[in-house]
Amino acid sequence: MEVCGTHTVAIFRHGIRSLLPESVSLLSGPGCPVCVTAAGDVEAALSLARRDDIVLATFGDMMRVPGKKESLQDAKAGGADVRIVYSPLDALLTAINGDREVVFFATGFETTSPLVAATLHEANRKKVENFSIFSVHKLVPPALQALLASGEVQVDGFILPGHVCTVTGSRPYAFLAEEFGKPAVVTGFNADEILEGVVMLLDQIAEGKPRVDIQYKSVVREEGNTKAQAMLHEYFEPEDAAWRGIGVIPGSGLKLRPRFANRDAVEKFSPERPEVKEPKACQCGEVLKGIKLPPECKLFGKACTPETPVGACMVSTEGSCAAYYKYQSSE
Repeated sequence: MEVCGTHTVAIFRHGIRSLLPESVSLLSGPGCPVCVTAAGDVEAALSLARRDDIVLATFGDMMRVPGKKESLQDAKAGGADVRIVYSPLDALLTAINGDREVVFFATGFETTSPLVAATLHEANRKKVENFSIFSVHKLVPPALQALLASGEVQVDGFILPGHVCTVTGSRPYAFLAEEFGKPAVVTGFNADEILEGVVMLLDQIAEGKPRVDIQYKSVVREEGNTKAQAMLHEYFEPEDAAWRGIGVIPGSGLKLRPRFANRDAVEKFSPERPEVKEPKACQCGEVLKGIKLPPECKLFGKACTPETPVGACMVSTEGSCAAYYKYQSSE
């Protein structure tokens, strides 16, 4: 299983599946932060966006993620002040140059969260009072632990996310080998790096000695980026979090520590955060768990396309369904 959505796209783009023997198959996992953002969290962001006293800032790939009935793009079309930013620092700059509250919809994994923490640090340093975040950050290791503990996911090894591991290092994934006996390799994103990672996994399986290896040694260290980790831990603490299509995973989210309540949009504005059921026919959950391939969903390529997405896996450019839709004809 390649956990990261960027790996999924790279595997397709390089035609890697066509190079592998029939005995080796690749499954996509829950490594697309857009795809796993729960519809209830989108609803909470929508309730913030509809307020006249708030500017909601978000990454562009979150705009079309469906909530219960509409997306942030729909809300923007209806008059809500929703702005696309390329960095949380852009959102902070919007707050500095305006007088309304700017709420940054903070999504992403461990790659993104330290930058959000650094932005909060800058907001505090500059005493910017009209800036807060709505954090729906996710942590990858608890998700993989939950999937394996469920017994639903039958995989022989993991291609671990290179971008995330630049921050976390490889140590947080030791449980894959120690607890579940699953080999794992942190790989880069070029074709040769991914293929080398697959070979390293197969070597571990052949040896019967599961461990966590690093193929991406030019970027990833076992201990990770300790400065980024320190910044992250200063501002955030783990919490239980809902993953779209999967459910609530203990300790898999990040919330602001109580001393930073003035930066927490949930504490300041109490947005409604309802539970929203996925469309009955949508099988994003099974796709994110690696139980089904996107084409096995009855909606895939029919009712659900990138132009008319039913599930979040078809929205993001790193979503499994979007990648299959774009590249499947060439494989």
